[in-house]
Amino acid sequence: MNAAPLNAARIGIGGPVGSGKTALIERLIPVLQERGVDLAVITNDLVTKEDAERLRRSGLIDPARVEAVEAGACPHTVIREDPTLNIAAGDALEARFPGLQLLVFESGGDNLASTFSLDLVDWWIFVIDVAGGDDIPRKRGPGVLRCDLLVVNKVDLAPHVGVDLDGMLAEAGRVRGGKPVIATNARSGLGVDGVADAICRAVLFAP
Repeated sequence: MNAAPLNAARIGIGGPVGSGKTALIERLIPVLQERGVDLAVITNDLVTKEDAERLRRSGLIDPARVEAVEAGACPHTVIREDPTLNIAAGDALEARFPGLQLLVFESGGDNLASTFSLDLVDWWIFVIDVAGGDDIPRKRGPGVLRCDLLVVNKVDLAPHVGVDLDGMLAEAGRVRGGKPVIATNARSGLGVDGVADAICRAVLFAP
């Protein structure tokens, strides 16, 4: 018997430590599930499985649908320079769950230079947060410039950390040449529907 073809769309979610990548995924899971999307998640960290365990304990997704890759080095190396561990983990999940539509790869302790190999993902999101400073877009890091969707998270903190949110979002749009930017508060769910819309349009070809 021939193995089932691997057909799931693969997206990446990267960004600096603490920017809210896992919180965003936690918000996206029920929103995408409500839209009928069959998904699974692969996390990347240096030497732990902490993010994967957090998702497994969340009650939001079947724990068997969450895999962890321990990078053993800077995690963005295994999503950019040698994605074979992640590709293998994705293939294993697709074999385990026939009909899987979406694989989400989360990169762990990375930085503004983190980018995803297009051998690994079809489309990727980069998450920054206002607490990191409104100069992040102006620094024009590769993650900010090259991602398919830039998410500016923790917008509720802007008045508390002296950030001009409107200016930060405008600057992000300028440096990205008009490519999409979405403002979110992953804790409250603000903007998450917009991120889900972008994923569905870009890789699932759904309205």
